[in-house]
Amino acid sequence: MRLFNAWEMGQDQTKQQIEKGLHLYQSNQTEKALRVWMRVLEKSADPAGRFRVLGCLITAHAEMGRYKDMLKFAVVQIDTARELEDPDFLTESYLNLARSNEKLCEFQKTISYCKTCLNMQGTTVSLQLNGQVSLSMGNAFLGLSIFQKALECFEKALRYAHNNDDKMLECRVCCSLGNFYAQIKDYEKALFFPCKAAELVNDYGKGWSLKYRAMSQYHMAVAYRKLGRLADAMDCCEESMKIALQHGDRPLQALCLLCFADIHRSRKDLQTAFPRYDSSMSIMTEIGNRLGLIQVLLGVTKCWMIQKELDKALEGMSALVGQAPYAHCPRCDLLKCHSPEYSPKPVLQLASPSFHFSGYSSQYQLPNKSALESIEKAQELAEGLGNKLGLLKLHCLCERIYRTKGQQQELRDHVVKFHECVEEMELYCGMCGESIGEKNNQLQALPCSHFFHLKCLQTNGTRGCPNCRRLSVKPGYV
Repeated sequence: MRLFNAWEMGQDQTKQQIEKGLHLYQSNQTEKALRVWMRVLEKSADPAGRFRVLGCLITAHAEMGRYKDMLKFAVVQIDTARELEDPDFLTESYLNLARSNEKLCEFQKTISYCKTCLNMQGTTVSLQLNGQVSLSMGNAFLGLSIFQKALECFEKALRYAHNNDDKMLECRVCCSLGNFYAQIKDYEKALFFPCKAAELVNDYGKGWSLKYRAMSQYHMAVAYRKLGRLADAMDCCEESMKIALQHGDRPLQALCLLCFADIHRSRKDLQTAFPRYDSSMSIMTEIGNRLGLIQVLLGVTKCWMIQKELDKALEGMSALVGQAPYAHCPRCDLLKCHSPEYSPKPVLQLASPSFHFSGYSSQYQLPNKSALESIEKAQELAEGLGNKLGLLKLHCLCERIYRTKGQQQELRDHVVKFHECVEEMELYCGMCGESIGEKNNQLQALPCSHFFHLKCLQTNGTRGCPNCRRLSVKPGYV
C-alpha cells in the first residue's frame, strides 16, 4: 500500500496544478513548471493525474536534454499504468520508455519496447499511438543504419498520420525522412521532406509548439549545406537556433552548433568551425547524444584533412592556440544573440574564443593530444551503438588519408572494411550494382521499402523488386 503524505491533492486540484505547470512551461518558466509538477507527483492521490503529470515531466526533460531523468520518470509511469490496469495507459508508458532509450541512443532497447507497444491489445486510443511508435522504431533502425527497416517504419508512421489526420505526427515523420535521405545522399529528398514539414507548420501549426518549426528549419539547414547552398543553410540554422535558445532546448542547440561548424568547414573557415564543434561536443556530452558525438569527431577530422595536416588528422591534434575574431556570438553563431545569458565570455563550459579545450571533464572531449584518438573514439562510439554508417565514414576517411600518405597496407585494410560495411548495409542499387550514399543521387523506394537509383527504375521499370522479388506496380510514397 502506498504511504500517504500529510495532505494529498484530489482529482480537481491535481488537474488545476497540472494546467498551472503547463502554463508556466509554455511561458518558458521551465524550472517553476517542474517544481509545480514534482509537487503534484508527491502529493496527488489521483493515479490518472499522476500518470498525466509524469507525461509532462517526461516531455519537459526530453526537450531539456535530461534524458536519464526522462528515463527515470518513464519507468515510474509504467508502474503507475499497471496500477491503473488500463491498456491505453500502459501502451503510452511503454512508448515513453522507448523514446527515452531512443534519446539515449539505446536503439536495440528502443526497438524492443516499440514492439511491446505494437503487441498490446488496447482500444482506439492505443491504435492512434501506433504512428508514434512506428516513428520511434524507425529512428532507432536509422541509428543502427538498417535503412530498409527504417524506411518501412517511416512509411507506416506516415500512413497512420494521414489516416488519422495527425499533422503533428506527419511533421515529425517528414523531419525524420529528411534525416534519412541526408544520410543516404539523396539531397533533393533530404530538402523536400523538411520543406513539407515547414509547410505543415505554416498551414496548421498556429497552436503548436515552436519546436516543430525549429526542427524543420534545422533539417532544411542540413540539406541546404549538403547541396552547397550555404547562405540558405545559415539562415535556416540561425532561425532554428533562436528558437532553441529561447526555449532552452539543449539537444537542438547542440545540433545547430554542429550544423554551424559544418557550414564554416564547407566555407574553409576552419578557425570559426573548430570552436563550434567544441561547443556542440560539450552539450552532446552533457546530454548523452553519442550519435551526435560521432558526427562532431568526423567533422573535426575533416577539418584537419582540409588543412592537409594528415599526421594531425591521424596522430596528433595539438591544443588549438591563438585568438579567433568573432563577429558572431561564439555560442550560437547569431550576429545578435537573443539569449539573456550571452556575454563575451561564453557560459556553461562552451568553447571560448581562444580555442582552449581544458574546460571539459568528459571522456569524449575534443582531444588535445592525439587526433588518432579522435578517430579511434569515433570508432569506439560507432561500434558501441551499432552505427554502421559511422563506421563506413571512418573507414572512408582513413582510406583517403592513407592513400595520400602512400601507406598501402593500411589503405588496403580500410578499403576491405569499407566494402564490408557497404555489403552489410546493402548500400548498393540492386539494378545497376553501383553504390548508394557515395555521392548525391536521386533515389526512389518501392512499396517493399527497398530503394534504388531513380534512373534505374525509370530505365528498367518497377514490375518487381530485384532484392526481395516482391511484385510492384509503382514506386512507394517516400
